[in-house]
Amino acid sequence: MEYSAIRNHLKTKEYYPIYLLHGPESFFIDEITKHLEENILTEQEKSFNQLVVYGQDTDVEGIIGAARRYPMMSKYQVVIVKEAQNIRDISRLHVYAEKPLKSTILVINHKEKKIPGTTKLVKAIQKCGIVFSSDKIRDYKIPRWIEQHVAGKGYKIQGSAVQLLADHLGQNLSQIANELDKLMLNIGEVEEITQQHITDNIGINRDYNVFEFQKALIVKNQTKVYRIADYFASNPKAAPFVVILAILYRFFSKLWVFYQVRRKREAEIMEALQVRNRFALQDYQKGVNHYTIHQVKRAIRLLHEYDLKLKGVNNVGTKEGELLRELSFQLMV
Repeated sequence: MEYSAIRNHLKTKEYYPIYLLHGPESFFIDEITKHLEENILTEQEKSFNQLVVYGQDTDVEGIIGAARRYPMMSKYQVVIVKEAQNIRDISRLHVYAEKPLKSTILVINHKEKKIPGTTKLVKAIQKCGIVFSSDKIRDYKIPRWIEQHVAGKGYKIQGSAVQLLADHLGQNLSQIANELDKLMLNIGEVEEITQQHITDNIGINRDYNVFEFQKALIVKNQTKVYRIADYFASNPKAAPFVVILAILYRFFSKLWVFYQVRRKREAEIMEALQVRNRFALQDYQKGVNHYTIHQVKRAIRLLHEYDLKLKGVNNVGTKEGELLRELSFQLMV
């Protein structure tokens, strides 16, 4: 099942005996686990019928023993195993999964990696319960995920605000969700979340951030580029060089694609660039006015070169701040 399908099914209050939630993206695992933990039983029922254990504090035998108990004055008992990746030989849980109790809801919260689908455990759960594979979202899908998360909370959000969040917070969905939830508490009821809301409430300097740095590079505003580069060099935590490299590489790679498809219909361009809204096209339209296709190729080559320097290749000790200043100058000439 997909994440959205599981959430919709949980609203029916019809539950499966076992939920295996596994994979490298912890956000979805935590959200489903939280819903099951908070909504199956009443507060009174939880006292006798809900058990939460952690992988480092239990073993397979302990989980099976707990799962085979019967509920007291309740239709279900709930057993939640968090951090199950720390359990040795967890695949031996197949002994229980092959004959689970219908009155027990066992939730296996297994982060960081997946349990191989060829194991007896996964195969057994697929027959009686839910196996949810929680994968990392690719970076180009993060803006769309932000829009959906905000919409689910009853808000709208500007395209520029979405891009600023995505560039500043990267692929950490838990951090993005936490920051947005705090933001919504602070701003109350507004028609739309703006870039101003983001810079005022999420600790992003409105003038010195990666979003503004990229905007200045796109139009070759040398004064602004060098000013922000100097700020980053003096405040490396504000924008680590590795993050800047990744964001600029994504932009110039897509600008290269934009050159190939810019004569096509807008919908085809958006599909080729893997962007979800027209706002995101503006930077590429500006980019072709300031960078020839040969300059785009050179920019990509420079980003690769400075990525190697950051890793110590052909670098005799130049610090990150100086590398950023050098790169900024090279991109401007």
